[in-house]
Amino acid sequence: MSLRINDTIPDLTVETDQGRFSLHDWIGDNWAILFSHPKDFTPVCTTEFGAVAQLADEWAKRGVKVMGISVDGVEDHKKWKGDIKAVSGAEPGFPIIADDGLEVSKAFDMLPAEARLPDGRTPADSATVRSVFVIGPDKQLKLSMTYPMTVGRNFAEVLRAVDALQTSARENIATPANWMPGQDVVVPVAVSDRDAIAKYGAINTKLPYLRMARLPG
Repeated sequence: MSLRINDTIPDLTVETDQGRFSLHDWIGDNWAILFSHPKDFTPVCTTEFGAVAQLADEWAKRGVKVMGISVDGVEDHKKWKGDIKAVSGAEPGFPIIADDGLEVSKAFDMLPAEARLPDGRTPADSATVRSVFVIGPDKQLKLSMTYPMTVGRNFAEVLRAVDALQTSARENIATPANWMPGQDVVVPVAVSDRDAIAKYGAINTKLPYLRMARLPG
């Protein structure tokens, strides 16, 4: 199965270090982030889990639930969290899926259907399990990005992308490159100049198809 933007994610029942969940029930009416890793007790992944833990208050402000995925078992996850806390100084309070059967990795198209974990495997055997998925309250995939094992993910960018997605959904606008909250947004092409001015007070027409405006408030 290949997941694309606006596809509904599979409603898998997953085993985590905090119990068993249906993904759809766990998301509920919230936004959610699933972020995956090829193996516990690996250096880059440990720093990434720590970065996510340090942003706990920011996720909560935005109504975002976070769940990790790693192709190891529950007991390894519990032990690994001690290392994550020691390195980051933050409690990793989010659940981590024990995807040792690869069901999630395959359902989210991170590994091919025929993939198997060999005995004595290394992270290279599941190297493509290095993705971030942002999911809306409608259970649809809103954004995905995949990194190689050698490049740590920038979770400040994930946070920025969540801000852009939530603002776009709430205000029916688009956001330009490098947009940050508080900056001007892109007026949709389908909105007339008259309606845009009535809504935003003023618009900045840079090109016939590119109009910028500041959100009220």
